[in-house]
Amino acid sequence: MNRSAMLQQLESFSGEWDICVIGGGATGLGSAIDAASRGYKTILVEKTDFAKGTSSRSTKLVHGGVRYLQQGNIKLVMEALKERGTLKKNAAHLVKNQSFIVPNYKWWEGPYYGFGLKVYDWMSGNLGLGPSQWLSKEEVLAMAPTLDPEDLRGGVMYHDGQFDDTRLAINMAQTAAEYGACVLNYSAVTGLMKSQSKLVGVMVKDIITGKEYEIRCKAIINATGVFSDSIQKMDDASAETTIAPSQGIHIVLDADYLPGNAAIMIPHTDDGRVLFAVPWHKKVIVGTTDTPVTTIREEPKAMKEELDFIIHHIGRYLTKDPTINDVRSIFAGLRPLVKGNSKKTAELSRDHIITISDSGLINILGGKWTTYRKMAEDVVNIAAINNMLPSKECVTTSLPIHGSMETIDYNNDFYYYGSDQPGLEDLAKNDNSLREKIHPRLPYTKATIAWAVKEEMCMMVEDALARRTRSLLLDAQATVEAAPLVASLMAAQMGRDETWITQQIESFNKTAINYIPSTKFL
Repeated sequence: MNRSAMLQQLESFSGEWDICVIGGGATGLGSAIDAASRGYKTILVEKTDFAKGTSSRSTKLVHGGVRYLQQGNIKLVMEALKERGTLKKNAAHLVKNQSFIVPNYKWWEGPYYGFGLKVYDWMSGNLGLGPSQWLSKEEVLAMAPTLDPEDLRGGVMYHDGQFDDTRLAINMAQTAAEYGACVLNYSAVTGLMKSQSKLVGVMVKDIITGKEYEIRCKAIINATGVFSDSIQKMDDASAETTIAPSQGIHIVLDADYLPGNAAIMIPHTDDGRVLFAVPWHKKVIVGTTDTPVTTIREEPKAMKEELDFIIHHIGRYLTKDPTINDVRSIFAGLRPLVKGNSKKTAELSRDHIITISDSGLINILGGKWTTYRKMAEDVVNIAAINNMLPSKECVTTSLPIHGSMETIDYNNDFYYYGSDQPGLEDLAKNDNSLREKIHPRLPYTKATIAWAVKEEMCMMVEDALARRTRSLLLDAQATVEAAPLVASLMAAQMGRDETWITQQIESFNKTAINYIPSTKFL
């Protein structure tokens, strides 16, 4: 996947695209795959990098949603569990079975949560990842030895999916491209083109070169998540707001806070949300919060009260209470919740809805990572019907994502490259220096950076350190220290000069400061 080749594809095509997707997150990329695999002439534009926003800041779970089961949203849970099974089949190198323990400290918790999780098993049907089971106190502590043993009565174990969100997004962009879609990052929509009050295209500016394009298309899908309202107002300045953004943060701790392979699920916190502690890339992710916000930023910032909330709640359940000094990274994301009557964002729906404006703009709102494929199928169906495109069946239920292969050794630092692993290894064979790590505390080699530039449309240092690798999320301070080396590696690959290197390091450091635990949180 090469950006220059994508631009050449755009510039050499003088006709009308069938579908233009605005937004390069989970929903947009899923829509591009769906449309292109049906045979529609498809283009996707993203103003920053693929999965720069919400789609890179999840709890890293592919799940039905235990919280939604508690709320009685059976339809959403059933759909999500079905999609969980489909995604595990289609992206086998990225989605793996993760066991979760619900610790029980009160006598009624065992039967209460145990029964609910048996219902969860039943709803999974033949796509289940394993049956839930009751555990004794001894069994719980054997699997999660750092849980507080005082008053612990036992627990319930169940299974869900775990993945790397941004690695999936990159592979999805590659998949769309393999089916003929033109996918472009750093391409901002600057306006919508109309004829007789109907949309006929989009105006796009290449952020890197400054060049502007007019893209004529039959259907436009607005899949921009929390930024959906900005595109809708570009279409109609009087359009009502549709998104009620909610911020969720996560902290990352060293693995010794939760040794072993099991994750922990705390089913009820003070604000009613579920709290997870999940092993991920040999660290532990703990989250999330639910804080209504009014300002939508490309780079949301964690608030002190959110950090205190997570540290306080996870500390109730661990033998060693984490402090700010133990946090390796903090990341914040915004949920694109569909606006409703509820005053609590934790109660707003994660169901997706699709709207069509008078001019024909198709907006897909809400949803979550697990159900991206079904969301894409629904919105492409509507785009085809609304714009009288030839009827073509969706094929994504059995369409493998780029890189998909059965993986056994999850201890391999590069398992998530799937079928691309041999190509990554070949780079290091041809240049032995690429085997060197970019930092002693990070698992990534110079080869992963070279591969990102060569094969994954990595254009900026932040792309390499936040999304092509997950360095910024695993250890923010180490990543800042690695940035000059990475900038130099990328410059050599891309033919950039010292000025570019300096600018990239400065730009990255401005972003990274939001991920580094510091005195502002004390």
